[in-house]
Amino acid sequence: MTASPERIRGSFRDPSGFLYTRNGTLLRQVQERYRPSYELLRSSGLYAALTAEGLLVPHSERALDEAAEPGAAFVLAPERIPFLSLPYEWCVGQRQAAALLTLRIQEVALAHGMVLKDASAFNVQFCGVTPVFIDTLSFAPYVEGEPWVAYRQFCQHFLAPLALQSRRDVRLGALLRQHLDGIPLDLASALLPRRSWLQPSLLMHVHLHAKSIAQHASTRAPERAVRAAPRVSRAGLEGIVTSLRRAIDGITWRGGTEGGDYEEAHNEDDGGRRGEGARVRSFIQEAQARRVLDLGANAGEYSRVARSAGAELVIAADGDFMAVERGFQRLRSRGETGIHPLVVDLTNPAPAQGWDHAEWMSFADRAAADAVMALALVHHLAIGNNVPLVGVASMLARLGREVIIEWVPKADPQVQRLLRAREDIFDGYTVEGLLQAFAGIGLQPVRRAPVGDSGRVLFRFARESGV
Repeated sequence: MTASPERIRGSFRDPSGFLYTRNGTLLRQVQERYRPSYELLRSSGLYAALTAEGLLVPHSERALDEAAEPGAAFVLAPERIPFLSLPYEWCVGQRQAAALLTLRIQEVALAHGMVLKDASAFNVQFCGVTPVFIDTLSFAPYVEGEPWVAYRQFCQHFLAPLALQSRRDVRLGALLRQHLDGIPLDLASALLPRRSWLQPSLLMHVHLHAKSIAQHASTRAPERAVRAAPRVSRAGLEGIVTSLRRAIDGITWRGGTEGGDYEEAHNEDDGGRRGEGARVRSFIQEAQARRVLDLGANAGEYSRVARSAGAELVIAADGDFMAVERGFQRLRSRGETGIHPLVVDLTNPAPAQGWDHAEWMSFADRAAADAVMALALVHHLAIGNNVPLVGVASMLARLGREVIIEWVPKADPQVQRLLRAREDIFDGYTVEGLLQAFAGIGLQPVRRAPVGDSGRVLFRFARESGV
């Protein structure tokens, strides 16, 4: 029996269509009102050009009897994205790559007589480190003289956060968590340093753009504002896209943090790290983990180990922007696939967000995996953030059916560094306390192995009797 369709709760804003699932298959219903645009997308060759270049997620067409409700013109089955990330979970390089993808799509669309009507960062996802556009219904016929309707959205979702992160503080990318429709340009203009007014691209696309929005929003002369809306020739529109591309290309960020250099500062020698890598690989293989969540991944050294152990997807999450940036750039330069870098503060990960708390799932709901790795992480949570070991164990167990931990004892230099400026109130921070915490949630250590002579221990916890 065919199951009833289940509409994706976050897919409701565009009247052109919506996403739903049926029998576990992801489907998109294209409404009758979007028929002309969708047919132009196909007949113009734009769909073929975008998918051939890997810019747009491909789909197949299904029978209309698979529609979720009346009014369907087409039913599409888009290729599933392995993991959905949110724009404020991206490092600078990821946001830059997503911005350039969006501009490239606009260029290709113009060449085929269409334009992007939406330039939201939420329309871009990553397959590993490769961005791809996921909204097939974001295209509209190009009309000579009309301005680019998605121009403001692009500036708010991409240029403004990139400018703030590179020219003021990388942490300002988190403003996108509050402003889901992009950072307001007046706010970005106020936060950017004064010298940014001397950069032509930021002057035009952020500062003067913000002033123009304020003018047109004024209630003093709304009719005059509407009449004053400028016509933009095709050459002018192409010029805007070129200018935005130069602005995005020109953004550089070379931040640095202590966490970002953790791999180099790790207190094991190369031989010890190779030995630990071999053990991690064997633990992943024993767990038969196809999807791995690497928490505290730094630049992804052990994410690559998990990938080599047979994992099809590794989500490499870390709270340090520089570490994630380094991992992203390394993976891109090496052409490696299957690893998705992510900026995540585990003490405050993304909750369910948007309208009715349902547009975007929480990090925990999106990132659930076969195995969770927490290498040299527990002490940061338990001692650096006062999270009881039972709380750490519970969180890790929620995210994966098996948990691989590198236990760092209190005598370790990394833990002692955390204790230098605070009272040691962590009497329960012991191996025994760790085992009790996991036993309380039904997980037992099925494997353990020392990490060289460092005093550290690797544990693999699973829901079966210990060995």
